[in-house]
Amino acid sequence: MFFGRRSTQAEYFDLPGRTEAETLEEFRDLDRLNRAFFFSKPFEEVLPPWLGKERCARLDFLDIGAGTGLLGQKLSAWAKKHGWDWRFTNLDANPSVLKFEQASPVVIGSALKLPFADNSFDVVIASQMTHHLQDGEVVTHLREAWRVTRGAMLISDLHRNIGLYGMLSVLPHFLPVSRTVKADALISVKRGFHLEELRELARKAGLTEAKVRLYYGTRILLQAKK
Repeated sequence: MFFGRRSTQAEYFDLPGRTEAETLEEFRDLDRLNRAFFFSKPFEEVLPPWLGKERCARLDFLDIGAGTGLLGQKLSAWAKKHGWDWRFTNLDANPSVLKFEQASPVVIGSALKLPFADNSFDVVIASQMTHHLQDGEVVTHLREAWRVTRGAMLISDLHRNIGLYGMLSVLPHFLPVSRTVKADALISVKRGFHLEELRELARKAGLTEAKVRLYYGTRILLQAKK
């Protein structure tokens, strides 16, 4: 059963040969799906008590796998309501994201070789991006994220379980998203993590003090602070 081991099946979104029009529409569909599943909530709920409200007054973020930049937009607006200044640099490997109007700087680059100097950002985040990588690549990704943060990193991804798989088998059909995105949602769960899997990958990356925990049973959070 696939819940016992991470799937290596590639998501359709990651396959070569997709047209730019298809890619742009799928980015928009992913935004719809992410909004429906409150993808910004883990960051809103975890960062202030973890870092401290005084530290949250001004933060420079790197969002790895940022896509359209929606997460940074939502978090910047949320922080502003609290009187905080959260600024984002968005990194994505797909140059198609340059077609979207983004309020934050956009860098095209790889999560496996971040084009930034050591200690460049206060906080490095990634949301539902890490599961796209194979285990060895996850280790490199975590090392790179740790290298470029001078403060903390928070990774939010999917917890591989039958409950989440069942939820994503049903709920996306009530949203205006493509069949490709609906199929990829299920593949994403199969590529997600169990707690001990992500803990072991963090250890291999040298993050021996990282905290890996469940978030409402559907997501796994990896937190590490310098």
